Amino acid sequence: MTALAQAERTTDFAVLTQRIRAAGLLERRPWYYTVRLTLVFALYAGAWTGLVLTHSLWFGVLLGVAFAQVALVAHDLAHKQIFRGRRLSEGLGMVAGNLMMGMSYGWWMNKHTRHHANPNHEDHDPDVAPDIIVWSTRQAEQARGPARLIGGHQALLFFPLLLLEGFNLHVSSLRALPTVKRRGLESVLLWGHVVGYLAAVFLILPPLPAIGFILIHQCVFGLYLGMTFAPNHKGMPMLTAADELDFLRKQVLTSRNVRGGRWLDAALGGLNLQIEHHLFPSMPAPNLRKAQPIVERYCAEIGVPYRSATFVGSYVQALRHLHEAGAPLRR
Repeated sequence: MTALAQAERTTDFAVLTQRIRAAGLLERRPWYYTVRLTLVFALYAGAWTGLVLTHSLWFGVLLGVAFAQVALVAHDLAHKQIFRGRRLSEGLGMVAGNLMMGMSYGWWMNKHTRHHANPNHEDHDPDVAPDIIVWSTRQAEQARGPARLIGGHQALLFFPLLLLEGFNLHVSSLRALPTVKRRGLESVLLWGHVVGYLAAVFLILPPLPAIGFILIHQCVFGLYLGMTFAPNHKGMPMLTAADELDFLRKQVLTSRNVRGGRWLDAALGGLNLQIEHHLFPSMPAPNLRKAQPIVERYCAEIGVPYRSATFVGSYVQALRHLHEAGAPLRR
């Protein structure tokens, strides 16, 4: 690519940013987040209260949903969608992540920042590291350990594996504590969650129902959270060092929007509008839907493919991609 062509491509994102900024879509939305945070924390408290009052294991389902919604709030805090200041965003992020749901905010933020910088890049995106699942035939040919064992049938195992994602987040967070920036504070909050959570469950319920509640809760949490993130990039192009893309094309070509109404925005925290989120990570979630037609029209103007699918259709594409990626391991 010539220097002139590269400069023109860099200008593409600047032009789009001007249009988004002129529409006022990068401004904070305090009332929206006041209502949303109130509802999420009410759901969280209500699930625990219901368990205390009824001892019903079904409140594990509700608490799993609440944990996933808290995770989406932590995600918005990490991107400074709620507050501009780093200190307030980071402090509340650790309360939401470490204390309320048992996930290291610092560990996850580092991982998610690297994902945003290089989405679907085989060498730089930690979300497509071939630890358990392989995301390309190249990864399949080099697979080792669990990925080599299950990779050939990973499309069939994808949803069962998501049931374990909640447990994986907790274990990964505890293992990462020695490496995080605010190790002392994060350790106190995270271990506070672990001890408080287990103590509460086993004080409220007898041992066997308590174990059943934990399994229901953590499996619903993992499945919900996994299904929130999976439709956005899985099945989209995988990048390698040979790909030379500017910021706009790197974000748009590796992302997929999930079509749906306001209910889907609420369920997925706005991540169904993944293209707009990746282009403007600090844009408040309710503004993403307003930005969507602006971004889509602009991509059509400059000839950049803009992909979207229904919720079911996105999973059809993702599972088909997983099946094709695992082909070398079936041979």
